[in-house]
Amino acid sequence: MRNILIVVDMQNDFIEGALGSAAARAVVPAVAAKTAKAKERGDTVVFTLDTHADDYLSTHEGRLLPVKHCISGTWGHELQKDIRPFAGEGAIIVKKPSFGSFELIDALKPIADGETSFELCGLCTDICVISNALLLRAAFPENDIFVDADACAGTTPAAHEAALAAMRSCHIAVLSK
Repeated sequence: MRNILIVVDMQNDFIEGALGSAAARAVVPAVAAKTAKAKERGDTVVFTLDTHADDYLSTHEGRLLPVKHCISGTWGHELQKDIRPFAGEGAIIVKKPSFGSFELIDALKPIADGETSFELCGLCTDICVISNALLLRAAFPENDIFVDADACAGTTPAAHEAALAAMRSCHIAVLSK
């Protein structure tokens, strides 16, 4: 069985920058530990990067969320310093223009089969994690998909819990201590 860990948007702007939060900062050690273990086991590790251009505020998303963030080429776009070392050799980097990413699915299709399991962690549970988990469920309906609740943070605690409940409803297993 092949295991693929998908680390969603562990970028500076979501942790310490424009949209950073204490909850996001709190999960950095859990995400780093999970990523280190996956690399040690030889699992495939995929990192998604929320990626916007300088004209972000004039986009549909930017008009609804008028906070410039994850602008390509900036510090805010980069992986957080404790996560960045794991994005080297063998890792797959997927730049995504919005919450969910068809680019992620396209990157996974050549390496996944019916025996592949997917696990997600990262930010934000109620936006990008759930969006990509549901895309995975649609693209890989027979595969096991897991989300580590302890290695995710939402925009609020209530939104985090609501997203976990929605994912459970869609047959995505939620892991927690």
